[in-house]
Amino acid sequence: MTTQAISSNTTPINWRSLLEIVAIPVTALLFSLLLFGGFCAAAGANPLGVYASIYQAAFGSWFSFQNTLIRAAPLMLSSLCTVLPARLGLVIIGNEGAIVIGGLGAIVAGLALNSAPPIIVQLGMAIAGIIAGGLWIGLVGALRYYRGVNETISSLLLNYIAIALLNHLVGGPMRDPTSLNKPSSFPLVEVNMLGTLPGTRVHYGLVFGLIVCAIAYFLIQRTTFGFAVRTVGGNVRAAKMAGLPVGKLTLIICFLAGACAGLAGMIEVAAVHGKANESLNSNYGYSGILVAFIARQNPLAAVLISILLGGILASGGILQRSHNLPDATVLVFQGLVFLVILFSESLYGKLPFFKEREARS
Repeated sequence: MTTQAISSNTTPINWRSLLEIVAIPVTALLFSLLLFGGFCAAAGANPLGVYASIYQAAFGSWFSFQNTLIRAAPLMLSSLCTVLPARLGLVIIGNEGAIVIGGLGAIVAGLALNSAPPIIVQLGMAIAGIIAGGLWIGLVGALRYYRGVNETISSLLLNYIAIALLNHLVGGPMRDPTSLNKPSSFPLVEVNMLGTLPGTRVHYGLVFGLIVCAIAYFLIQRTTFGFAVRTVGGNVRAAKMAGLPVGKLTLIICFLAGACAGLAGMIEVAAVHGKANESLNSNYGYSGILVAFIARQNPLAAVLISILLGGILASGGILQRSHNLPDATVLVFQGLVFLVILFSESLYGKLPFFKEREARS
């Protein structure tokens, strides 16, 4: 076999493309930090001191890092509600609603199975949260395929319906009469709640998040189902001509996306709150959208981004105490990152440095 034949069977690695995938989001994050620093300075705080406080609150000690991991767990699962449909070419932002509905389904199952062994109660809560969240976002997929309703708008509006349903139920039919200042459902028995990892304060929801992200990556990148999903996402008309069941794939991927967020809701109920109340509406869903965009719809990258963003969320209190900044300052930072990341999406494939140079004849 000649050298030419060997080289023709070898696909060279496009290092410029790989560098582009890393450089653009990293630069966008750095620019977001610069803008956030300007915001802090305008508010009368030292930007460098603010950054140091964020690091200290997120990663400065084992205690603070555990707080970060606790917040990272629901972010991982929530991000998949946007990541998975994006591979099909859909932009779904109904993460918050699916978390809320998943949490409601979980508390109903947990209270109904109250007298069963703890493992049965927890399993029932997980299944209920998964099904409730899956059906909620599955409705978005059905509206998209059968009625042509834009999935971004319908999923956004379903968030408000889910939150309204939560407030109605915990303030009415499901309300515990002893919950006065903050209407809540009846609480779970302590033994039925998810435990923590040995020697830590981090609950087992983190393990669920890591496992589900790994499964999602394998499903999309290493299976024929994932190949079909990516094909539809690349060109839906070509996929239909090839005979791929676009409608079926849409419903399945939307159900799986909602199931991931629903599991996040179950974890919030079973591992953090122990009941359903307005705390279920904690903005993890909206933060999960940001994680998905920064990770560029990669489930494994979403794990790392969730940890970073979880650290930022954990720093809200220290910014208020040490720098007299509002607790919502971290939400400003999230908003700046989201806007810059959205703008950076328009730069892919357009910067001359990252374009592959043509080989000279």
